[in-house]
Amino acid sequence: MIRPARSERGAAVARSRTALAGALALVLAGCALAPAYERPSPPVAAAFPDPAPPAAPAATPAAEIAWQDYLHDARTRALVQLALENNRDLRVAVLNVERARALLGVQQADRLPSVGVGGTVDRSADASRYTVGFALASFELDLFGRVRSLTDAAASRLLASDEGRRAAQLSLVAGVASAELALRADDELLAVTEAVLASREASLSLVRTRFDGGVAAEPELRGAESLVAAARANLQALRRQRAQDLNALVLLVGRPLPDDLPAPRSLAEHRFADLPAGLPSQVLLQRPDVRAAEQQLIAAHADIGAARAAFFPRITLTGSVGTASTELSGLFGNTAWSFGGQLLQPLFDAGRNEATLAATRAAREIALAQYDSAIQTAFREVADALAARATLGAQREALQDQARAEAQRLALTEMLLSHGAASALERLDAERATLAARQAVVQALLAERQNALLLYRVLGGGALAPLPAPSPR
Repeated sequence: MIRPARSERGAAVARSRTALAGALALVLAGCALAPAYERPSPPVAAAFPDPAPPAAPAATPAAEIAWQDYLHDARTRALVQLALENNRDLRVAVLNVERARALLGVQQADRLPSVGVGGTVDRSADASRYTVGFALASFELDLFGRVRSLTDAAASRLLASDEGRRAAQLSLVAGVASAELALRADDELLAVTEAVLASREASLSLVRTRFDGGVAAEPELRGAESLVAAARANLQALRRQRAQDLNALVLLVGRPLPDDLPAPRSLAEHRFADLPAGLPSQVLLQRPDVRAAEQQLIAAHADIGAARAAFFPRITLTGSVGTASTELSGLFGNTAWSFGGQLLQPLFDAGRNEATLAATRAAREIALAQYDSAIQTAFREVADALAARATLGAQREALQDQARAEAQRLALTEMLLSHGAASALERLDAERATLAARQAVVQALLAERQNALLLYRVLGGGALAPLPAPSPR
């Protein structure tokens, strides 16, 4: 066996004493090994580029408006409540919180000693020994905050999981309300298309009568038949779209829709609470997804503290107290106890501690980049929603003016056609333009209403309002 030189042994002892002295100094000074956390400055502009004039400068911030107060439609509120109770994705988010809470409990238990009861029998060639009593399992004295740092990290991850649950709830609320709006738009488009189909069928009947009387030519008849077929095809496409939108809503709700829901309202009757304009970008810090990213960053800071503590000695204690005897009948007549401690100072670990510390530092930089990315994504989402709010209303009003003008043109063309002053082709052109304008109005109204929901979501709607989670099943 090759023994190290005396000088090498002395150097190792000296390094050990230096490490112990440094560790003792840290303990006496109360120095924390985890780096102090400071919230990074948001990597975005101080305010959103909102081109719209402040429509409601005194409105309540979105984060303080509960979804029940933001949604004014009774049917939508009932659907959202059903979704909060039955949606499976939300249930997974809730269970993730429970799991994180349980893991925190496991980590917190490491800060207290574990005591058990048991007995042993030792047999040898000349005697037997019986013992029974309480035993203290290996318990680490957390002098350098390793266990505390791990507990802090678990607590931050629990908070991140809870913020993730809130983000899932907010997305679900907006998703259900948006799906209900899509259904109402489908119904209105179906009504427009059914009216057009009825008008074209009446025209086809008239043209067929004229054709049978020898007044109309066959191309006119075939043209009328083509228009009816096109309207029927469009109607079937809309029916398919409505069925798919209904399936999407049922999936979000998590169960078939009950029959006792409040009656649906038209798109124009859907109203929402006012949201403020001219917002500072600091409101992004209230978003659940941004808050979750920040908690992950805080947890990464705590992980560094645990990794740093691994460089210092770990002191563990064991002990037991009970009774012992060489005779089973006299087991409870004698008291026996033991107590021991162990100090382990890392000297050589093949670079494991250094690699672990480097990994935790890299993880912190990753968490910081993810936090910055979450803020930048949130800023872009809010800016887009504000830009849409500034233009969708004016666009809808212009389309409504166009639809009214096209309807008047169609009426005038039909009057002229009845007097022989206009052609069937002119009437067809007016009818197509009227249908397209009416459909565009419905689509613009849907986009405006859905953007109001989007703005509520991206501003962290309800993040500071009570929002109880459904119980996991």
